[in-house]
Amino acid sequence: MTESSKGTSPVKHVFVFLELFEREGGIQSYVKDILQAYQSLAFQTGSTAEVFLLRDSPECDNPFEAYPFKFHYLKTKNQMLGRLKMVMELGLCLLQRHPNHVFCGHIKLAVLIMILCKIRGIPYTVLTYGKEVWSPLPKLEQQALTSAAGIWTISRYSRDRLCATNNLDPKKVRMLPCVVDGQAFTPGPKSPELMLKYGLVDAKVLMTVARLWSGDIYKGVDVTIRALPAIAKVVPQVKYLVIGRGDDQPRLAKLAQDLDISDRVIFAGFVPTPELVEHYRLADAYIMPSQEGFGIVYLEAMACGKPVLAGDADGSADPLQDGHLGWQVPHRDPVAVARACIEILQGEDQRCDGVWLRQECLASFDKDALTQRLKQLLDEAVVVLPPNQA
Repeated sequence: MTESSKGTSPVKHVFVFLELFEREGGIQSYVKDILQAYQSLAFQTGSTAEVFLLRDSPECDNPFEAYPFKFHYLKTKNQMLGRLKMVMELGLCLLQRHPNHVFCGHIKLAVLIMILCKIRGIPYTVLTYGKEVWSPLPKLEQQALTSAAGIWTISRYSRDRLCATNNLDPKKVRMLPCVVDGQAFTPGPKSPELMLKYGLVDAKVLMTVARLWSGDIYKGVDVTIRALPAIAKVVPQVKYLVIGRGDDQPRLAKLAQDLDISDRVIFAGFVPTPELVEHYRLADAYIMPSQEGFGIVYLEAMACGKPVLAGDADGSADPLQDGHLGWQVPHRDPVAVARACIEILQGEDQRCDGVWLRQECLASFDKDALTQRLKQLLDEAVVVLPPNQA
């Protein structure tokens, strides 16, 4: 396909997101994987897409600034002006380009997408992820989901909570799971430099990668800290490496101090994504008794050959394949966490076999799997409008 033919390709799809490049997080990482998969499919099909970003600016580091995408950066100092700018630019795109389908990247944008798509008679799909749709939504947002041609989400758990709390038909929801880059996240030896930096020489290392925000205590870092004294009685060389930053760190540090285990808890702060693999390799186990919509970090750890512990009532059931690949425990129970961590560190279970674990993880959750699943969903998206939207 020549550059000139690419330039004249009709726009088949429009994607609308809050932000992708000026802030890091699980949703942003997931959406970037989707864009990469779309890019690989576009070279086969000739599809093109326009992408609208409400909170990103043209100065952001965007590795996708090329065919098949055209990006619209809408960040303004005034949020209302940014929304108005989105209405105008997106409305003009739908009027002039009339894409086959619009993909709404967040529930907070769904009402706007519903209104604009109804005006132009264009079907749309809403992407959902986790806790943003687990509680009853405002009536207009529920209507936007009901009027959508489809809903995508990342796990069975997120689908079930979304539908149960908002009276939606589960048959309308399609699964597009998170995946891991098996070439970026690989097994390897522990870095001597990092072991010295964090004081981990001769230690048995438990690790968590998570935002340390006071609104995200469900990540379970405090539960793991509470479990450490019991773990240390059986595994005296245990230490806990916590990667991430946020306003909850002082509370967590005080908890470790109150339990007299400050020397066992290391707060590493923020670690850029390219450096994460070296940090995963420091771990003897990845521990996050959480309530996740999915949990990309579990895939990253398993791709590095590290056994994992997660909660037993959340979306992590999908990456852990209902316990086939890892330990699932009640997410606020430090006794259960301690018991499982001791079992993991003893290393006798097949789920501690790093070679097997990586192989099983990538068989279901590598980037090729995402590309094929996205192709299926894009093919399904060629639909007739729902009756209430015709």
